[in-house]
Amino acid sequence: MTQWVTKGLATGIRTTAYPQAEERAAGVTPGLPDGGTFGAEAEAIAARCPSGALTASDGRITVDEGRCIHSLRCVRGLARPLGWKPGYEWAKGRGEPLGKAFERSIHVLVVDAGDCGACLNEVKQLDNPYYNMHRLGFFITPTPRHADVLLVVGVVTDQMQDALRKIYDAMPTPKRVVAVGACALSGGAFQGSFACVGPVSKVIPVDVEVPGNPPPPLAIIHALLLATGRR
Repeated sequence: MTQWVTKGLATGIRTTAYPQAEERAAGVTPGLPDGGTFGAEAEAIAARCPSGALTASDGRITVDEGRCIHSLRCVRGLARPLGWKPGYEWAKGRGEPLGKAFERSIHVLVVDAGDCGACLNEVKQLDNPYYNMHRLGFFITPTPRHADVLLVVGVVTDQMQDALRKIYDAMPTPKRVVAVGACALSGGAFQGSFACVGPVSKVIPVDVEVPGNPPPPLAIIHALLLATGRR
């Protein structure tokens, strides 16, 4: 036991410096595909994507990040693979942020609307010592009555749509909704399934979208900062 205490003191604080500084540690993000000009090969490359994230037009490929499920079929087994871009500030706002009154104490309610477990596992990392979202004023709450932000993971299943609406309606105003992951944004690999209603925006209004399958913890932190007007 003593050796672990000694090692801990010697190691010191290892919490990420983001958002005060750029995170440069290896493995913090899987990246996202980048578009480009591929000429006659464009159609064939776009056809490899199982979720329709790639669109080919006039020899150029564009990427719908909200549909990308990280299958890597646009990279593997190709003589000329699609480019891959690093980074983690992927979130995009669709509404007004909460504002200064909510800068330092935000309560977040996490709802699994039909997740496979991948995005939910990334959300769980927000509370660990490395990401430590408490330092930024974000706290998990188990009740919608205390929630400022509703963070939804997974495609909305048929059995969860009514529950999701009730949770949203029970939240006090002002409130914001953050949809996390490709399934929450577009249906991902489950789009078109008889058991799924579709993306979160089909059931309740979405203020911030986070692409990725799954998005890394820093991308989710970026979304929360965006929802509160701090990024």
